[in-house]
Amino acid sequence: MLGNALLAALLAFPAQQTAAPRQSITITRVNTPPRLEDYRSGERHDGLAADSFLQREPNDLVPASEKTEAYVSYDDVNLYVVFVCHARNPSTVRARMTRREAIFSDDFVGIFLDTFNDRQRAYMFLVSPLGIQLDGIVTEGQNDDFSFDTIWQSHGEVTDFGYITSIAIPFKSLRFPPASGPQVWGIAFMRGIPVQSENDFWPGITRRLQSFTGQFADLHGLQGVSPGRNIQLIPYGTFTGARFLDRDLAAYDSQADGRAGIDAKVVARDSLALDFTLNPDFSQVESDEPQVTVNQRFEVFFPEKRPFFLENAGYFQTPINLFFSRRIADPQFGGRVTGKVGGWAVGALAIDDRAPGQRVEETDPLHDDRAFNGVIRAKREFGDSSVGGLVTSRDFGTSVNTIASADTRLRINPQWFAQGQVAVADTKTIEGVHSTDGAYDANLSRSSRKLAYQVDYTDIGKDFQTALGFVPRTDIRQATQFATYRWYPKGRRITSLGPNSFLQGTWDHTGQLQDWTVRYPFELDFKAQSSIFVRHQDSMERFAGIEFREYENLITANTSYFKWMDVNAFAATGTRPNYYPPDGTAPFLANFRDAQVGLSFRPFSGLLLDETYIYSHLATRTDEDRTIFDNHIVRSRANYQFTRELSLRAILDYNAVLPDPSLVALDRTKHLTMDLLLTYLTHPGTAIYVGYTDGYDSVQLGPSGIVPIRNPTTSTGRQFFVKTSYLFRF
Repeated sequence: MLGNALLAALLAFPAQQTAAPRQSITITRVNTPPRLEDYRSGERHDGLAADSFLQREPNDLVPASEKTEAYVSYDDVNLYVVFVCHARNPSTVRARMTRREAIFSDDFVGIFLDTFNDRQRAYMFLVSPLGIQLDGIVTEGQNDDFSFDTIWQSHGEVTDFGYITSIAIPFKSLRFPPASGPQVWGIAFMRGIPVQSENDFWPGITRRLQSFTGQFADLHGLQGVSPGRNIQLIPYGTFTGARFLDRDLAAYDSQADGRAGIDAKVVARDSLALDFTLNPDFSQVESDEPQVTVNQRFEVFFPEKRPFFLENAGYFQTPINLFFSRRIADPQFGGRVTGKVGGWAVGALAIDDRAPGQRVEETDPLHDDRAFNGVIRAKREFGDSSVGGLVTSRDFGTSVNTIASADTRLRINPQWFAQGQVAVADTKTIEGVHSTDGAYDANLSRSSRKLAYQVDYTDIGKDFQTALGFVPRTDIRQATQFATYRWYPKGRRITSLGPNSFLQGTWDHTGQLQDWTVRYPFELDFKAQSSIFVRHQDSMERFAGIEFREYENLITANTSYFKWMDVNAFAATGTRPNYYPPDGTAPFLANFRDAQVGLSFRPFSGLLLDETYIYSHLATRTDEDRTIFDNHIVRSRANYQFTRELSLRAILDYNAVLPDPSLVALDRTKHLTMDLLLTYLTHPGTAIYVGYTDGYDSVQLGPSGIVPIRNPTTSTGRQFFVKTSYLFRF
């Protein structure tokens, strides 16, 4: 089998890849900030920090295809970086006026700063040729966190030789250890060239080593810098006017609501951030991306989008997701602390939630009561390894859910890492039922340029309950193996190709096999951010006591070959259970067809048109091939960026669920939503939003109440809102 062949190839690889000695640069203190116009000629200037950029993709540690120069300096207030980026064919440079953080379809450059030089996490500041910003945090062992937002300045210009950009990062926007003498930070520079699917770094960073920040250079020469006094206040106000259909009363109702609150941040000892909130702003301006939610066996994950929970969210992340902040729906007050103390990364959060008391009946004694939530996290970091603990608690009335866990991530060598977690949940329900159970996870992973391998074992007890986490499935013992192998041909079009292998088996705690999955995909990657992915899957799952044998064939493709258009699509066919048949009918195996097409058009700078269509079809496997349901989801989105600060966005969403009630327990629904949003965002924390939403459903208000109709022509929810906030920084 391919999985065994890949494992054999893995074991044949050298166990140790020696990391190169760290490079170093010395930063220069300046009296006058660098000016972008001084670099328009493209000629070399004093203060050059790096120009020998090396590729990470598509080739490994070979010279970059284009010349890049990075100049770095500082004064008492800011750290400055100027990039001079050459292009043999300047017309290939992609530079569009877009909203903040939507830059990965364009060329970009950036700087990474490991301010604690702990090789665990780093700030990321990226900028497009027009100066559009993207910031985030890189944490070893986690996905990049682009929810981090702070204040910094950037500018950019397209030139006749390529483009130039400047970045000014206030020390007030960074966290770093207090020091009276010189400091040593980790530093890396990056350039992205989408037309070549190329990412270049200085110093050279390779995928042969699993650590990213561990390959940075040392930055010397910083002295006499401090965030200084750092207090931030963000008062906000919202007004909402709504008209909606009350389905219980079968009548329209109107509501006007005003809300105000304040968020405060205090930075202590230069490295700890204390956040406080009163009547916090938890409104969600951006809508969730469309997903198929019908005939799903387990809960569908929707990511967090609310500002209070986003910053430093990685501090609370563990292999088993024990803190999923969307469980907290309607808080009134709360506080949080995150940061570094010596070799410890610490985080704590305490916040209430009024939603549980609003969900119970008015006659219930707990009506208008609130839940109290607490999270404490501490992690000791040493080199590329760490060991930590997490405690969460949620109390509502007489019910209590408390979880204590310990986790570790250990570096075996530059390619191999081991990770593990153990957790215990103690739960008492409102009815007085008490339960205690555990959860465990162990992971071994290898990362390299050609061969990547991961094996994982997860054990979740039957009575393991986490009120604040996202653990959609319990009573499992699950083993997973995943491997990839890539070749890198010398041709001009294909950048990499190779197979994957995914094997998974799940048992319950009685030892009965619940499901298994075998996947053997193959992927081809091309220049211009293009790829093709094909996969065959065989699987079995046990549901409602019935064993289902299933298969799936899938193909996906995407390309950004054209400067003005991105395309992505997938299609899949196979079999899966009908999980929710009508009462009296057992679940049965059915044929499915899934498809999705996404098109993004940029007819000119500033305008982005996105079209998405998602289709899911389930049908019987009989000769009649009867349709069980069809689900059509359409999203049309247009965004016009007038300036870096001002934008107008319009979204039209359509979702139709068309079932056969004799085959599936679903209601026939059609929903149409129109959404307009005008945004003026000067920088994170200071913004004005004006929005309008109008929703239509396939129902009608008649003499006998609400009755279904064929098309979504009845307005069921209309809302106008204004939201404003302002950042005061002292």
